[in-house]
Amino acid sequence: MVTNCPVCGKRSVGKVGTIQYYCWECCVEFVVRNDEIKVFDVELDGSLTLYNNFQEQSM
Repeated sequence: MVTNCPVCGKRSVGKVGTIQYYCWECCVEFVVRNDEIKVFDVELDGSLTLYNNFQEQSM
């Protein structure tokens, strides 16, 4: 299980799906799949867009 946010490094992370997590500090959602992380901004309508300031990285 992921314990730190890959963007801000804080521990305010909750699980929202089987491979999806949400950071309460910087309000991003991220997916961990096959040791890779993809980060998304949560838009006002609830849709997800790829986070621009994050390089996809391996765990």
